[in-house]
Amino acid sequence: MNQPLIMPRRNFLKNVALAGAAVSALPLFNVRAEGAGRKFKIGLVGCGGRGNGAVENIIEAAKTLGYEIEVYTVCDFFPDRANDTAKKYNVPAERIFTGPKGYHDLMAQPFDIVLLATPPVFRATHLEAAINAGKQIFIEKPVAVDPVGARKVMALGEIAKQKGLSVVAGTQRRHMSGYLRNQFAVANGAIGKIVGGTVSWCGGALWFKRRNEGESDASYLVRNWTSFAEMSGDHIVEQHVHNLDVTNWFLGRPPKSAVGFGGRARRQTGDQFDFFSVDFNYGDDVHIHSMCRQVNGTYGGVSEFFNGTEGTTFGGGKMSSTKLASLNVPEFKTHENGQVQEHIDLLNSIVSGQPLNGARTVAESTLTAIMGRISCYTGQLVSWADLTTNTGSPWYNLSLSPSAADFESGNVVAPKDNVWPVPGEA
Repeated sequence: MNQPLIMPRRNFLKNVALAGAAVSALPLFNVRAEGAGRKFKIGLVGCGGRGNGAVENIIEAAKTLGYEIEVYTVCDFFPDRANDTAKKYNVPAERIFTGPKGYHDLMAQPFDIVLLATPPVFRATHLEAAINAGKQIFIEKPVAVDPVGARKVMALGEIAKQKGLSVVAGTQRRHMSGYLRNQFAVANGAIGKIVGGTVSWCGGALWFKRRNEGESDASYLVRNWTSFAEMSGDHIVEQHVHNLDVTNWFLGRPPKSAVGFGGRARRQTGDQFDFFSVDFNYGDDVHIHSMCRQVNGTYGGVSEFFNGTEGTTFGGGKMSSTKLASLNVPEFKTHENGQVQEHIDLLNSIVSGQPLNGARTVAESTLTAIMGRISCYTGQLVSWADLTTNTGSPWYNLSLSPSAADFESGNVVAPKDNVWPVPGEA
């Protein structure tokens, strides 16, 4: 089940170009008559800011399409968060579930679509439960924190296909008109062969909440998941995955290897780096420079830029190409908010009976980021094969701890604060 499925590169490139058009080239209000007025019951796993945001997004998507959403059941590690969300949407007490095992009870409820928005360490486990329960799925990025989890998501995606289930990921750039337009143009030769580029996510530090007196390790980690690589994958995985997803999408393949460096100078909590700088080798003499940073008071920027033999392009912005006018690039009509459009596409896929499945692409983008993190943590060159096919690699079976299973068993020991990997010693 953990073995990845390999697609020939030529077919993969062709499918990427077609998929980009198929997902959102449809008009924004392309609703089948039989779908008008349809009501969807949803379940939410993870009642934090992103989870509640996803609920708002799918409600707006349904409103746009003439559907109705009922928040039928909710689950969160913390009872107060679950209760707050339930109160907002009038969810009765018998359909509110809490703790690390609560998702099992939620999946047994009779609803249509589940939104998975917990810390990334839980994503693969919750995805498996959702597929087993036959739910249509929205899963936030990233979908894993280690190679074992990423490969599991790839395999689960194939099971979802067999069951006819949609799996739409929170990689919203794939649902935005500017990105769809530019990806279509690039796939059809607008800037020639991509030969290099830079992608970045640089900003400030995220929140941190001090440990409460007597608080368990499990509670402490869940409240501060953005500070621990075991919970988030580190910020190269949790945030920068968006830019790396665009890179894989535009190039039509994941990278062959990564070598990078990073470090820590400002943080005093958790075990993550402050910054990463990675050279991703995509083969065929194509190298993409990736950088991300979480340091307050420094220059920030989130972008993707690619150089081609016959032009240049930003991810979803300006493209310089003499060929663009002759390509007849279609108009991609999307909602102004990509996080709403991804739910529009999910709902339309359900009504049309044409499931969307982004499990493999989001897992590959997650694994790309994990590959970069491992290289920076260890100071070694890490290949794609090390994480996907080379079972003898020291990183193939890398599984961070505590895992989702540890939370369910109660065997959670938090990593020490302010202790982080040292390249050459990791």
